[in-house]
Amino acid sequence: MAHNSLMSVAEDVADQFLRVTKRYLPHVARLCLISTFLEDGLRMWLQWREQKDYIEATWSCGAFLASIFVILNLLGQLGGCVLILSRNFVEYACFGLFGIIGLQTIAYSILWDPKFLMRNLALGGGLLLLLAECRVAGRTVFAGVPSVRETSPKQYMQLGGRVLLVLMFMTLLHFDANFFSILQNLVGTALIVLVAVGFKTKLAALTLVIWLLIINASFNAFWNIPSHKPMHDFLKYDFFQTTSVIGGLLLVVARGPGGVSMDEKKKEW
Repeated sequence: MAHNSLMSVAEDVADQFLRVTKRYLPHVARLCLISTFLEDGLRMWLQWREQKDYIEATWSCGAFLASIFVILNLLGQLGGCVLILSRNFVEYACFGLFGIIGLQTIAYSILWDPKFLMRNLALGGGLLLLLAECRVAGRTVFAGVPSVRETSPKQYMQLGGRVLLVLMFMTLLHFDANFFSILQNLVGTALIVLVAVGFKTKLAALTLVIWLLIINASFNAFWNIPSHKPMHDFLKYDFFQTTSVIGGLLLVVARGPGGVSMDEKKKEW
């Protein structure tokens, strides 16, 4: 009984948050989602020589091809961010950013690092949700006749986006023997399962947003590290990747889990 009462209070708080922020939340979500691409695009500009030299040395591809790689990353990421924020050609921008993720996964050997690979996949999940958001559901051809339950690709994009997003949390699990780590792992695992299957989705996603915000501010505080130290760039990279996943979760909060979810099935039942 107490559990149900607590859940009801939590859902009421989440609903109140959505009512207050519904006008602004999708815009905040998009800004958070593209933040890692924006930061990385600017880094390509500001650290042009370092990036070019790294690719040239790693792949022995020569200065010309290394420069092409940096230019593609710079223009692809900054251009994609501008298009998404201005709401122009969003689908093309998302496909372009998917390409950037794939390119960087190969170029920086992320494919062989499970932690960073899962984070890149989570980033792709956020883009998938953004792509689904800009897809308009088809209308019935008969005026006044309710359409058949939607089974469009948009629903499966939302499902795929949710499942990929939760991969970020797999990289945050700590397999320590202390009570706090065990509790954190149990609660975190329960929340990511809820988001993946689409049950109590908005509440679970909002809870994960709060959790990630706390973790991000606590453990990825790059502003406390001098800029000349390697740890500064490492934490900065982590901070903006986590912020992008927060953006994806905020899209789930703002737009809901989609048709392929337990929440949607409950409406039919």
